[in-house]
Amino acid sequence: MKKRTFTASLLAAVAAVAFSAPALAQNYKSEYRMSLVLGTAFPWGKGGEIWANKVRERTNGRINIKLYPGVSLLQGDQTREFSALRQGVIDMAVGSTINWSPQVKQLNLFSLPFLFPDYAAVDAVTQGEVGKRIFQTLEKSGVVPLAWGENGYREISNSKRPIRTPDDLKGLKIRVVGSPLFLDTFTALGANPTQMSWADAQPAFASGAVDGQENPISVYQAAKLHTVNQKYITMWGYINDPLIFVVNKDVWNSWTPEDREIVRQAAIEAGQEEIAIARKGMVEADKPLLKELEANGVTVTQLTEQERAAFVKATRSVYDKWKKQIGADLVEAAEKAIAARKK
Repeated sequence: MKKRTFTASLLAAVAAVAFSAPALAQNYKSEYRMSLVLGTAFPWGKGGEIWANKVRERTNGRINIKLYPGVSLLQGDQTREFSALRQGVIDMAVGSTINWSPQVKQLNLFSLPFLFPDYAAVDAVTQGEVGKRIFQTLEKSGVVPLAWGENGYREISNSKRPIRTPDDLKGLKIRVVGSPLFLDTFTALGANPTQMSWADAQPAFASGAVDGQENPISVYQAAKLHTVNQKYITMWGYINDPLIFVVNKDVWNSWTPEDREIVRQAAIEAGQEEIAIARKGMVEADKPLLKELEANGVTVTQLTEQERAAFVKATRSVYDKWKKQIGADLVEAAEKAIAARKK
C-alpha cells in the first residue's frame, strides 16, 4: 500500500513538473512576428534585432522572434501597422509615433512642429509623466507598450537649394508620411507635401519627380540619399520621432508572468541601446555625422536661433490647431516638462 502511495505521489510530482512554466511553452507559437519599418542597417531595425536576441537568449528559445522589416507583413503600408498589431495580424512591433498617430491622436504630440528644442526635451517627455500617460492610452487601445526608442530628429533635404527661410520651401515637392499634421505643417510653409511609402520615395527622388524629404540623419546616411539627388540638408530639428516597443495584448497574456518580465526588461534595455545608436554622431560636440555628409558632397545648413524662429512663427497656427486635437492638457504637461528639463 505504501509503495502504491509513493508511486502515485511520484506520478503527481512528474505531472506537476510537466505543467510548470517551461512546459507551458508548448502553447507558445513557434515564431512571433515583429513588424519594423526599417531593417537592421538602420538604428530602428537594430533596436528590434537587439530586443529579439535578448528575448530568445533569456527564454532559452521559448520566445522566438522573427523580424519583418519594410512592414512586409502589410505590403509596406506603415499606416496600417497599429491596427494590424491590435488585431493580431502581427505579434510585436517597434513602431513610430508618427505612423501610429492616425489611430492614437495623442501620439501627434511628437509631431507638433518645433516642440522639442533638444534631446533633453525629448527625454523629459518620454521618460517622465507624459510618457507614462501615453503608455496608459496605448494600453486602453489594446496593446502592451514596454519601452521607448527613437528614430531621431527629422531634418529636411532636397535636390534644389539650401533651405534657410520658409520662403526657400515654397513650391518644393516634399515626400511626407501619411499624417494630416505633416500635410498641415508643410502646407503652412508653402511646400507641396506628397504622401508616399518609403519604398516608392527613393525612386521618386532619383527621377526628380519629388524634390525632397524629411528624415533623421541616420536614415539619410543608411539609405545613401546623397546618391538620389538629395544634395542639400538643413538641420532644423522640427520634430523628433520616438519609437515604441509593443506587444499584442493576447500574445502578452499567453506568456507566463516570468516570460513577460523577461520581454519587458529586454525591451527597456534594447530601447536604451537603440537610442544611443540613433543619436551617435549627433550628440558629440563636433557632430561627426555632419562631417560624413559634407564628405559625400552634401551642403549642410545649420540654422541660427533667429532663422529657426522664423520657421516656428510660420507653423504656429498648425501647432495651436493640433494642440486642441491632441488634448491641450497633455501638450501643456509636455511643455512644462520641457521647460523644467536639465540641459
